[in-house]
Amino acid sequence: MSRPDRAFRTQAIILKRRDFGEADRILTIFTPDRGKLDVIAKGARKPTSTKTGHVELFTRTDMLIHKGRDLDIVAQAEMNMPYMGVREDLVRGAYASYVAELLDRFTGEADEGYEELFELMDDTLDRLCSESDPRLAVRYYEIQLLDLVGFRPELSECVVSREPIEAEDQFFSYPMGGIVKPGYAHDGMGVIPVNVTTLKLLRHMQRSPFSHVKTLTIHPALHDDSERILLGYMTFLLERKLQSVDFIRRIRQV
Repeated sequence: MSRPDRAFRTQAIILKRRDFGEADRILTIFTPDRGKLDVIAKGARKPTSTKTGHVELFTRTDMLIHKGRDLDIVAQAEMNMPYMGVREDLVRGAYASYVAELLDRFTGEADEGYEELFELMDDTLDRLCSESDPRLAVRYYEIQLLDLVGFRPELSECVVSREPIEAEDQFFSYPMGGIVKPGYAHDGMGVIPVNVTTLKLLRHMQRSPFSHVKTLTIHPALHDDSERILLGYMTFLLERKLQSVDFIRRIRQV
């Protein structure tokens, strides 16, 4: 029987970090081959540490990780993508915190499909740095994330009757995970109204590459409505409020 590897090298996006002891940091990272991991970066808070500056939040880092008894240990770390745009802009940084929190909440250590999730997070952080409309990058991330973690909203047919959706205002059911045609919506189903323009945008984002979506010019009211649908659905699935949402809303009011 082969012995398990005592060390491995991986790309990692740092989702969370917290201080531990006098000089260490515990990091929650997401990797393309092992998914989400909690690791400890010993001495990372010391100014003289070789890890200082390489284990910042919302960065992509090349790591050599040694297997530990309780926590795996970051033996080496070299940042190779700082995503400077989210580090230099408060609004974009708040969105980075939000997308990282979503990935953390929707994934566990036993999940599969790491590569696609890693690529989606990597692409989204890059888009938050470069795109003129960061909200569109976030909406696209939300709907693609839901697909990858197994909660793809049904937007093409009624979840009650299985009839194709027509070009008219509809309802969305959080418990049923999709669109309910007006004739089948009733109290007790947990439905909320969704107008036809919002539905068209959500369907376009669900089935199209971002290169097609990024060409759209979205009115703020349409952004707000699509956010209402997606955030409401994700909050229902997670059964908790997302901490980063309140911060984003406070920034918008400034």
